[in-house]
Amino acid sequence: MKKTLGFVAVVALSGLITVSCSSLNKMKKRAGEITYSVTPETLVAKGGMVDLKIDVTFPAKYFNKKVAIEATPVLRFKGGEKAYEMKAIQGEKVQGNAEVIPYEAGKTVSYMSRIPYEDAMRLSDLEIDITGVKGAKTVKFDPRKIGDGVIATETLVVNAPATSVGEDKFQRIIKQQEEAAIYYLINSANIRSKEMTSEEMKKLEAYIKEAAAKENMNLNGIDVRSYASPDGAYDFNEKLANQREKSSSTFLKKQMKKGKVEQYKDENFFKNFVVAEDWDGFKKAMEESNIQDKELILRVLSMHSDPEVREREIRNIASAFAVVADQILPKLRRSLFVVNTELIGKSDDELKALAKSSPAELNVEELLYSATLFDNNNDKLAIYETCMRQFPNDWRGFNDAGMVQFEMGNIAAAQSNFNKANSMSANNPVVQNNLGAVALKNGDLKQAEIYFGAATGAGDEVNYNKGIVAIKSGDYAAAVNYFGQCNCVNAALANVLAGNNNEALKKLNAENKECPMSYYLKAVIGARTNDATAVIENLRKACSLDGSFKQLAATDMEFAKFFENNDFIAITK
Repeated sequence: MKKTLGFVAVVALSGLITVSCSSLNKMKKRAGEITYSVTPETLVAKGGMVDLKIDVTFPAKYFNKKVAIEATPVLRFKGGEKAYEMKAIQGEKVQGNAEVIPYEAGKTVSYMSRIPYEDAMRLSDLEIDITGVKGAKTVKFDPRKIGDGVIATETLVVNAPATSVGEDKFQRIIKQQEEAAIYYLINSANIRSKEMTSEEMKKLEAYIKEAAAKENMNLNGIDVRSYASPDGAYDFNEKLANQREKSSSTFLKKQMKKGKVEQYKDENFFKNFVVAEDWDGFKKAMEESNIQDKELILRVLSMHSDPEVREREIRNIASAFAVVADQILPKLRRSLFVVNTELIGKSDDELKALAKSSPAELNVEELLYSATLFDNNNDKLAIYETCMRQFPNDWRGFNDAGMVQFEMGNIAAAQSNFNKANSMSANNPVVQNNLGAVALKNGDLKQAEIYFGAATGAGDEVNYNKGIVAIKSGDYAAAVNYFGQCNCVNAALANVLAGNNNEALKKLNAENKECPMSYYLKAVIGARTNDATAVIENLRKACSLDGSFKQLAATDMEFAKFFENNDFIAITK
């Protein structure tokens, strides 16, 4: 009897398993009835990620009420695979928390996930792996291909961030001025002996003589500015100021003749200015004084524009006027000589020679400027290193040496010098940009973004670098904005990615360079606009300039429609 019961139990269990398998196998067999709508149709790398959206439609009377499935989208490529997040789905009678599919009506399920991009994904198959479960029984469905490859156009960005120079302040021609004044007694235009022989005048006469004699100086002219103080009648003061101009000009020409400065003969060499009542000088002298009622006097000046009213009101301030007459007005009764000269610096050839042979003879501005005269980076670096030794407290030598090292590909050495420059000039936008360039080159996008944020104001290089970061982050509209009017390939790429094909093409044509990447992008634009001629012609040019573009094109899903094209195959083989 026990044997009979055991036999019946085994048969019953076997039947149960058979029913379970039958349900799962039936769903497996009908799996082709499930429809998948993938968005985008060909996956796209954006911001370093590959986003996936699938709308999965299970037909009516397909999903067994007691079955649960685990569905996993997988990108399979040469040498590996990468799985998206698994999605669990269940029938109406399964105990669980997964999304339920009604047996009678069926249902459309939406799924979204993302994975990090890898270059091998360019040529890949997007497949769905499904495992069905009913009770203790599991069945693996056949993998279902639902997509091809990944478009990775954003990875064409040229990761060559722009560095910023610590600019020199070198001026070959430096404009200079030397001044001296002659002071007059009240109501007088006569020059006193003590004014003629003052230390101020002696210094000015010596300067004029030196400027006229030196080969590296130009004596360009002398301004003679004569004034009367603002006390007294205007007509009288105007006449007095003109008399002072004549006496001072005559005196100065006489002194120049005595010093054998020939320009005294040229009337155009002198520019004469006359101010009848020097209210501006009065205001400035009052502001700089310690006179008790100066605020009251300055208020009178601001309230009244009529010179006679001004003078009357100031005289009414009896407590202050005596001090004004004694301390302020005498300084305004004057003629001022302003000598205009130019100091001519060393020529480019002289600077280049001295920078190599006798750099100690150059000041920091000359040394920094001389480095820019060389085309060879080794020469530039040698001069910047000299600058670092001669002027160890000037951040620019370290920054500019780092800039050259960065360009030469020595990123570690560049970073070291940028850090030294930063320690001397903390938060300097120029240095911050360069530290950001290092971070970007090293793949640290977040740190690069922080540095570039602190570099605002350091020039166009900062926006260019922000544009690269924006492309790598998948913010193409921001990238277009950062690159602005720039016609570089990265600016064109940003516009391609943002869907502005015409603008991208304009930029590439404006750049007008025999650049393989430029031609390659033109081919991409051709593919996006269904211009087969543009694709083939531009790819041919790109690959002829740089053979590495053959493999790039052969694995680029932008050209998927051309993979079987004979011309395309010939170009990329």
